[in-house]
Amino acid sequence: QVQLEESGGGLVQPGGSLRLSCAASERIFRTNTMGWYRQAPGKEREWVAQITLGGNTNYADSVKGRFTISRDSAKNTVYLQMNTLKPEDTAVYYCSVPRFPSGRYWGQGTQVTVSS
Repeated sequence: QVQLEESGGGLVQPGGSLRLSCAASERIFRTNTMGWYRQAPGKEREWVAQITLGGNTNYADSVKGRFTISRDSAKNTVYLQMNTLKPEDTAVYYCSVPRFPSGRYWGQGTQVTVSS
């Protein structure tokens, strides 16, 4: 069974920080690159960051230097530390892993709102 459960969203002022968490089922966590995506109102869902099983990370240009993805194997959890948040970071953030043979599994999402 695939479990992806996001938490940690909320309302934050510009320049503030939030840390998102994604609790995954053990099998999913231990066999997949974990990714974060986001979808702003009226826009397409976009990739934000990913972390491989070996800990290699990649980021979208729009968040590079501000966001950090990490994974905790003891808790089967992936995190997204978001610093220096901007209003344009406002979106629903989703945790995601690949689905065989195609597509992706998604969590339910967590809302992040950056506003003064």
